Amino acid sequence: MTADHVSSRKSEPKPTRTAVIDGIGAWLPDLSVFNADLDPALNTSDEWIRSRTGIAHRYQVSRGTATSDLAVEAGRYALRSANEPRVDAVLLATTTPDHSCPATAPTVASRLGLNGLPAFDVAAVCSGFIYGLANATGLIAAGLAERVLLIAADTFSTIVDPTDRSTAVIFGDGAGAVVLRAGHTDEPGALLGFDLGSDGDNVRLVGVAAGGSRQRSTGPSTQQKDHYLAMEGRKLYRHAIDRMSASCAKALQTTGWAVSDVDLLVPHQANALIISGVVKALGLPAERGFSNIEHVGNTAVASVPIALAHAARMGVLKAGNRVLISAFGAGLSWGAATLTWPDVTPHHNFGPQLIGR
Repeated sequence: MTADHVSSRKSEPKPTRTAVIDGIGAWLPDLSVFNADLDPALNTSDEWIRSRTGIAHRYQVSRGTATSDLAVEAGRYALRSANEPRVDAVLLATTTPDHSCPATAPTVASRLGLNGLPAFDVAAVCSGFIYGLANATGLIAAGLAERVLLIAADTFSTIVDPTDRSTAVIFGDGAGAVVLRAGHTDEPGALLGFDLGSDGDNVRLVGVAAGGSRQRSTGPSTQQKDHYLAMEGRKLYRHAIDRMSASCAKALQTTGWAVSDVDLLVPHQANALIISGVVKALGLPAERGFSNIEHVGNTAVASVPIALAHAARMGVLKAGNRVLISAFGAGLSWGAATLTWPDVTPHHNFGPQLIGR
């Protein structure tokens, strides 16, 4: 073999330090809400809701239950799944913190027996879990942490007007969590590639007007409706499909995967039509796009980890599978990531609506 021949050979990329999924947990609240249970003032029907959203059922918190309560349960389950109560940092992705100030993550960490650790909230709305994964991966890659607990939890029922048909039929509450450990890119469970983005020019398409420094909670210009989530669904629909599919393509390119390499796409469960639109835009076979929105609704930031736990529980997601995850939310914000699925057993409290499905 000549020297020229040796120098022209492409060497395999060396494994680099990254975050590896070591455990996963999910928690859904006890209150089970079918379409028929929704407020009659919505003037809707089961058929109308299913045809436009794909949702038949969702879970909601009872009065007095906060986001931290769900986060603690999902975090505890993820730690059990990883067989390891020790972590170096706690991240909480949420849009519905217990209070506007302080952050909710330190409370969650303390209740999990992890007081004293660095703990902070990640605010990227429905994209928060993927932003949280990127943050956790950065902490691990930089050597600032060996193990990170990332929790995604939302109680959107607390910010949705129960008489607003455009939002009340869509959202459910829930929490999902993963334990991430330091590892290398050649390991099962390794996070491989990311793409993140935002578009502040379209911030008014979805959000809660009151409660921040721009518009205070009370005052002459603030009305009750300003405390509820408002969104322009038709405009968001096209944005969601375009942003998520483009983000997925960039994450695949960064990883060096073709679309055909993807065993399973687990997208944010925003709407069944959006999910099928992203699958179609990517050119994936329909069976490679996972959806559980029919049974849990749109659980906002928690939808991706809940869906991952559900897919693994069903056996749809298997160790060694190449997985693509993607999300889109207010901000506007979006993100995608690639990973290989590890041999982990999800811990969850999934009830009869999910078990066996």
